[in-house]
Amino acid sequence: MTDNPGVPSGGTFATGPHRAATTARTAVVWNVLRDVLAGLGSESGGPLEIVDAGGGTGGSAVPLAELGHHVTVVEPSPDSLAALERRAAEAGVRVRALQGETGDLADLVPAGHADLVLVHNVLEYVEDPLAALVDVVGITRPGGAVSLLAANAVAGILHRALAGHLQEAQRLLESADGRWGEADPMPRRFTERQLVELAALAGLPETEVRGVRVFSDLLPGRVFEGDPQAGRALLELEQAASAHPELSGIATQLHVLARRPAR
Repeated sequence: MTDNPGVPSGGTFATGPHRAATTARTAVVWNVLRDVLAGLGSESGGPLEIVDAGGGTGGSAVPLAELGHHVTVVEPSPDSLAALERRAAEAGVRVRALQGETGDLADLVPAGHADLVLVHNVLEYVEDPLAALVDVVGITRPGGAVSLLAANAVAGILHRALAGHLQEAQRLLESADGRWGEADPMPRRFTERQLVELAALAGLPETEVRGVRVFSDLLPGRVFEGDPQAGRALLELEQAASAHPELSGIATQLHVLARRPAR
């Protein structure tokens, strides 16, 4: 997973365009997760069992542990796990770190164990996204939630075109895997329809989709120069655009929240 700095309690805007844009990029997902955590917490009456599949160095796991939840990270990279343990120690929390791929989830985590499973920036890289998601559903308790975050193929087309790479944009438009060529560092991108269908095939028929980074990756840095309120304005704009059915379609990433059926 590619780590995203968390802002689980809303956060504040530091000065500078990078920090302002970073906060706006992550806030949409964290706002959704806060609502999910509150709902699941009221059902369980205690700390939640959370699994971060492909959790990297703990960019999401550590803030969740700081909220008092029991968090397990399953990550193939030993270097990332070592960095996760350092980050958790610095934060004064405990995160269970397990080395493994999504295909190892059934062996590492009991079936139906997790109240919430994060699958952020993972499906783009696994060999078989459907198999990976089936494994995720297997460790999610009935009534539990799955949070998916994946690269949006439509945004990829837009970004390549705006950068002047028109042939690459054309190839990406025609690609079933959402790639613009052999040199594309992203193995796979998804459309909203593909992600929703993938979730349904894996056993997650009910989904909510939001766009993440609708504007943040399109704005030049000068937007924030000399305007201390620009960061807050961008955050508010991103929040509003994330749930807009047309605007979410051009977001850099798509966030899908799904609940495993209770029965």
